[in-house]
Amino acid sequence: MADQSDLSHKTGQAAGHAQVKKDEMVDKASETCNQGKAQAGGFVQQTGEQMKQMAQGATDAVKNAVGMGGSNSCSTTTKP
Repeated sequence: MADQSDLSHKTGQAAGHAQVKKDEMVDKASETCNQGKAQAGGFVQQTGEQMKQMAQGATDAVKNAVGMGGSNSCSTTTKP
């Protein structure tokens, strides 16, 4: 029976080591995932800001092209 109990002990140790290894791998995968999310969020935010600036630039260009831009020095007021 000593062989049976030794085998059972070794099986328990192997299961314990496997559980620890699994936990380590899950933690590492979770950290990697969180880092990826953070990087993706920053990228999306930066891209959104660039799109906003491009749209504002296009709006300003159209306003200037049709004479509605605020930087025109022409005045429509007349003096009596």
